[in-house]
Amino acid sequence: MIKFFDGGMGSMLNLAAGELPEPLNISEPERVLKIHMAYAEAGADFITANTFGANALKYDNVDELVRAGVALAKKAGKKVALDLGPTGKLLKPMGELNFEDAVGLYAQVVNAGKDGSDVIIIETMSDTYELKAAVLAAKENSDLPVIASMIFDEKSRMLTGADIQTACTMLEGLGVDALGFNCGLGPKQMKPLLRELRAHTSLPIIVMPNAGLPESVNGKTVYNVSPEEFAADMKEIAEIGVSYLGGCCGTTPGHIARMTALCRDIPDSVPEKKNKTLVTSYSQTVEIGEKPVVIGERINPTGKKLFKEALRNNDMDYAVREALAQQEKGAHIIDVNVGLPEIDEVKMLCDTVFNLQSITPLPLQLDSADATALEKAMRMYNGKPMINSVNGKESNMKEVFPLVKKYGGVLVCLCLDESGIPETAGGRIEIAKKIIARAQEYGIGKNDLVVDALTMTVSTNKNNAIETLKAVKYIREELGVGTVLGVSNISFGLPNRGAVNTAFYTLALENGLSAGIINPLSEPMMNAYYSFNALRGFDDNCEEYIHFASNEKPAEKVEAVSDLKTSVIRGMKDDAAACAGALLDGGKGALDIINEYIVPALDKVGADFEANRLFLPQLLMSADSAKAAFDVIKKHLVLTGSEEKSGNKIIIATVEGDIHDIGKNIVKVLLSNYGYDVIDLGKDVKCETVLEETIKHGAKLVALSALMTTTVVNMEKTIKLIHDNTDAKTLVGGAVLTKSYADMINADYYAKDAMESVRIAKKFFGE
Repeated sequence: MIKFFDGGMGSMLNLAAGELPEPLNISEPERVLKIHMAYAEAGADFITANTFGANALKYDNVDELVRAGVALAKKAGKKVALDLGPTGKLLKPMGELNFEDAVGLYAQVVNAGKDGSDVIIIETMSDTYELKAAVLAAKENSDLPVIASMIFDEKSRMLTGADIQTACTMLEGLGVDALGFNCGLGPKQMKPLLRELRAHTSLPIIVMPNAGLPESVNGKTVYNVSPEEFAADMKEIAEIGVSYLGGCCGTTPGHIARMTALCRDIPDSVPEKKNKTLVTSYSQTVEIGEKPVVIGERINPTGKKLFKEALRNNDMDYAVREALAQQEKGAHIIDVNVGLPEIDEVKMLCDTVFNLQSITPLPLQLDSADATALEKAMRMYNGKPMINSVNGKESNMKEVFPLVKKYGGVLVCLCLDESGIPETAGGRIEIAKKIIARAQEYGIGKNDLVVDALTMTVSTNKNNAIETLKAVKYIREELGVGTVLGVSNISFGLPNRGAVNTAFYTLALENGLSAGIINPLSEPMMNAYYSFNALRGFDDNCEEYIHFASNEKPAEKVEAVSDLKTSVIRGMKDDAAACAGALLDGGKGALDIINEYIVPALDKVGADFEANRLFLPQLLMSADSAKAAFDVIKKHLVLTGSEEKSGNKIIIATVEGDIHDIGKNIVKVLLSNYGYDVIDLGKDVKCETVLEETIKHGAKLVALSALMTTTVVNMEKTIKLIHDNTDAKTLVGGAVLTKSYADMINADYYAKDAMESVRIAKKFFGE
């Protein structure tokens, strides 16, 4: 049967503006315990400890707060869920928090609270990278079951871009025990998200909605869904199929009591096993299935003098340009190999992965023979990567399989062992069978394996291509495992290698090749790929082939980015700065550069962001690139004595009592890079201070952010002060706000996201 979690804690505590809940575990334990007991009496099977915001970024006494919170929850006589919430910081490269520092923050909470807890629930997560840090901390520091619960908007996206399939694929790879949604939406809005989640996950599901959407009534935040309506919707959710139900903001013991009464006898429903072979980035999922995929081979030092030199000089530009070029030419996954004997491969692989994930949304194949390098890169990778590779040697399998089990990934299995590479297909198939069997002993299923039957050059043995193709066909059809090949190996030592590669690639596709590691910049190879898909029925109406054939031009060389607009769109800071400098040196005016290059680039990125063609990480990288160009322009203006201050000033602040500044900082970056003079007052800013600074700077637009429902009252107070004492207008945003809520507190403008704030500013200032 379905098991039940409790409901809202913060909204039940009736906190004063800016008051934090966790210190009450020590200062007013009876106040917290009373709520726990009420939820236990309402039928909750799990009581969530009041530890959601406990981390060392906020408190010096985290251990004490967490232990007290767990002890109070335990007094309710039910199972205890140790609660981990977001840190309030974005992780690098979008923010300032290091990934391992985030792991450490969560590890401290886990170690303080694991004794006395029955499960760890990681909830209200809007970033897959922070979520991964929390999951690793939970699993590395305890043996407790781990439930991961996320915030998605009504477009089925997390703040940093992940869709439902991408997020649950990463979490399944990390080995969580259940996953689902909480916060952000009411039960009605979560129903379609639940149906989508069930289509993608194989794990038990948890759903914990808010009691509808917030409203402001007489200066207080209230939620508009009654216990009866909430319970009726939750019954429908239960019948769609879940294992756990609970409530989030605005839900009360009354909501939980009605829900448990209606849903107690509904059986739980775990989705069927999907058995798909999936790799992800932070925002995209690629399935290795019926339709073949392209793995770009060009980030590999073999035979590439320029890349070797770039690696020796720790120059990331080469790899970034290669990744972008392969992305533009149709690659689905990017292979990343940085192995050179004279460099620190562990550091270089991690640095390269970090930089590539800052620029491209494509999943990566981590390619190294060094198990340490693989582990470090897998750990810091934001998503579920491909791993290249494991082979049939016992020592190698013992090294690599535990990494895949811990971090998740799709593992490339090479058909070689202690005896080398068998000449025949039969010999390679036997090694494949051995690897598959050993993987299952580690709990790694066939869906997380792809087999490389190994491409041997045909110039040394006329049967090499034949035997490889036989093995590919058998492995795909008889063993039921995906296949991969490094295609270009077939032609070593031969003239006109491209022709041989293309012919072999076509044969391999017809024999069941799931993924070819090829050069996407080769027109003949991509022509073969799109032609095959059209002929085999993988391309509806031949749309992909027609698009390719209509637009393709030879591109065997990756040219340096030389256009400022392109540099900003791609998020390449160094190129953007260099281009801006070159334009200034060529006599181009500063204002012309901004209006003709930078602003149109940001507009293009903004439009793509709003159309879900790119996501927050790329948006911020483009903003950073624009800033790099602006910095060059500003320096030039100072040196030439022609610096001008913008008259379009915007005050921005997180309101009094609210210590969250993720959204504010994102808006600040974008507004600044559109040329506005943004005066950032920081977080937890007193209402009177906002007014004083608005008057001092003569600002005509004031942007206010709030993440906590308890601090919206201060947003309303600040708006009233601004309206009563100035002619400035107010722009508001934040996770707890809606358009109707903004209207209720008399805000002049409401921005649903950062790009909306830019559009409002442009309209307001008559641009």
